[in-house]
Amino acid sequence: MPALKIILIGDSTTAVLSGWGGAFCSRHVTMWTSCVNMARNGRSSAGYIREGSWALAQAEMHAPAYQKALVLIQFGHNDQPGHPGQETDLSTEFPVYIERYVRETRAAGAIPVLVTPLSRRRFVNGKHENTLVPWSDEIREIAKRMNVPLIDLNAESAAIVSALGPTLANGLAMGSPSRETSAAALDGLSYPDTARKCVCADDRTVPAQSKHPQLGEAGHYFDITHLGTEGAEFFATLIARDLAREMPDVRPWLVLED
Repeated sequence: MPALKIILIGDSTTAVLSGWGGAFCSRHVTMWTSCVNMARNGRSSAGYIREGSWALAQAEMHAPAYQKALVLIQFGHNDQPGHPGQETDLSTEFPVYIERYVRETRAAGAIPVLVTPLSRRRFVNGKHENTLVPWSDEIREIAKRMNVPLIDLNAESAAIVSALGPTLANGLAMGSPSRETSAAALDGLSYPDTARKCVCADDRTVPAQSKHPQLGEAGHYFDITHLGTEGAEFFATLIARDLAREMPDVRPWLVLED
């Protein structure tokens, strides 16, 4: 069987230890598939290019001997306002960068697959707030206009989180919620009203006592953006299923669960 390469690029919600990408590469591809997770924490569509990570990903696309290479592209979280040095303008910059990823992936002989950003698990008064809809809408429009396969992770994850509610949705996180946060979930809130500003880049509603892991350490802090083991596996399963549906010809290289 010929070999397939899958390259993942994006932010922390795709990266190892904090997103769905690690579980996808380790559990949802066959031995004939090389799955390379090149997502980086805290990166936007602009920052990923600026720091040189995109150049590294492009080099991976040129590796010989593979029948084809797919590039799954997920950005949006750090493109939002409030991420100094990373944020992009939604109307004038973000679409330009996403389109660039599509064009340059194709120029390298690989196949782009756009992924809308994973929804945060934010609840206010019992209602889920999907703050990434405008960025997801831009990606959907680009996918349609440029004829790119699309995995609508934002819409699917938002529906799932909304159905779970704040208490059950907390089980998708990297760490366990505090007693106060668990109590707030019963009142339909993501965090207690007394929660202070976040010390992390991806969600500024995380209580300030949260501590991010160092490089090479597994995360155990709690927030409403990143994924723990159960959350990563849940959404990795969904990504694999959607990829097989959107691109039936790559189904033989994927491991799906019923």
